[in-house]
Parts: sequence; structure tokens; C-alpha cells
Amino acid sequence: MPLRVTFVAAARGTTLLAERFEDDRPLDQGGWDEVQRVAGALLPLAAAELRYCSPTPRSRATGAALGYAPLVQLALRDCDMGRWRGLTPAEAMAREPEAVDAWLADPRSTPHGGESLPAFISRVGGWLDTRPADDGGRIVAVAEPSVIRAALVYALKAPPQTYWNIDVRPLSTTTVTGRAGRWNLRFDGVPAQGPRARHDPNERP
Repeated sequence: MPLRVTFVAAARGTTLLAERFEDDRPLDQGGWDEVQRVAGALLPLAAAELRYCSPTPRSRATGAALGYAPLVQLALRDCDMGRWRGLTPAEAMAREPEAVDAWLADPRSTPHGGESLPAFISRVGGWLDTRPADDGGRIVAVAEPSVIRAALVYALKAPPQTYWNIDVRPLSTTTVTGRAGRWNLRFDGVPAQGPRARHDPNERP
């Protein structure tokens, strides 16, 4: 049976420019308010046979607030950014401009001492490929937008650089269907409306 995996992007209260690498801050009041506004539209996903979430406080809180009671998955953690963890992109650029330029130019590079972009994409894709089909065909996973971007690059077999061209808004939904090694992107109408946070290609979250 083909699997149907729906990713729900975790709520976010901060602006894009305030986002930090491996941001582990909890939801603020704005994030909670946004979850409440879209809860009715996202509640039906709680009927999925398997419900997961990233280990970040925002992902766990979003999943709990939507009634999913999700199981935390370490494989869905954000990209390991090494010594840049907790910094905004602007702060990392101010401290190590040449290292940031090298990182943006070559997705295989790890000037921060953490995980490369291809390794991150492969890790998230490995999680996707190993979802159990015996427990049912529907899966929901609440994850950070960066994790969902990595999953889509993997599912579409796109070059790693495509990661920077994918926009994932907080509390939006994205569905892939298929099975290990054979995934299709599926569009199911209008996504839930979270706060607008369009990705600026000059800012790398």
C-alpha cells in the first residue's frame, strides 16, 4: 500500500530575520495564537495511523496543541550547524563571513563543523524511506520548515542546491505519497494559513 505522509510545519512566533540556526526556543504567544487559528483545518490529520514530530520545542508543542500526541523522532532534528548553533544568519556572517560564503557556495562544505546539507537531506530522506507500511497508509509529521525542505529535496531527487529555493510557511501542510525510493509530491488544495514568512534567498535559515 502506498504511504501518504503529510508534513505540518511547526508554528513560529519570531520573524524570519530573528530565526536562529537550530532554534530551540519554545512557541511565543504569537505562535500559540496562530495554532489556535488553524487548529480546525489541521485537526482531521489527527486521524492518521502514525503521528510524529521533530524534537524541537516548537514542533512538539504544535503537535500537542493540534491533538496529534506525536512521537518524537530524532531523525527529524534540524541540521547540525556546529558552532553556528543559536546564531542568526546575520550573526554568523558578521563573525565568519568567508566561512558563510563557502557554506552557501558549496552544499557539501561544513565550515561550521557540523553537518553538510547533503548529509542532512539524506538523514531526513532515510527516515521517510523507513516508515512502516504495515501500520496503515497515513502518516502526519510536525517538523521544522528546514526539515520539510530537506524531505522534499529528497523525495523529488533534486540537487541539494534546490533546498534554498523551497518555501515552507509555518503551519502549512505538504504531502508526499509512495514508498521507499519512489515518492511523489501531492497537492491537496489550499494549505493552512500561518503567518507569512517568505524565504529570502539572501537569508539562509
